[in-house]
Amino acid sequence: MVFQYTDALVTIATINLDNLVSFYTNLLGQKPTALLPNIYAEFQLSGLRLGIFQPKNTHQNEFETTAKSKISLCLEVSNLEIAIAHLTNLGYPPPGEISVASHGREIYAYDPDGNRLILHEGIGD
Repeated sequence: MVFQYTDALVTIATINLDNLVSFYTNLLGQKPTALLPNIYAEFQLSGLRLGIFQPKNTHQNEFETTAKSKISLCLEVSNLEIAIAHLTNLGYPPPGEISVASHGREIYAYDPDGNRLILHEGIGD
């Protein structure tokens, strides 16, 4: 048996909703398409919806540890240096160096809650 679904989105839990929404508003250069103050914000990205929510008090301990998360938000960029400069201007410079792989160049960065971002520039982009 296969279940039916109509859409998919990535969500990030935070107890610092206003701070994280502000970060992604500035990073993405757009306001949330949906906003419920102190509860939820959603951004429409190219081919993806990104939701940011504040868990209820009874569930916050489930989301307290983000260290070594295995999930990353990967953003395909047309110019890696410009993307790095933008993140740096926001106060969140990537801590490492650009790495080169067979599929392009990329660098890891982190949002205010420590969630990993991967900025990737494909070959020939």
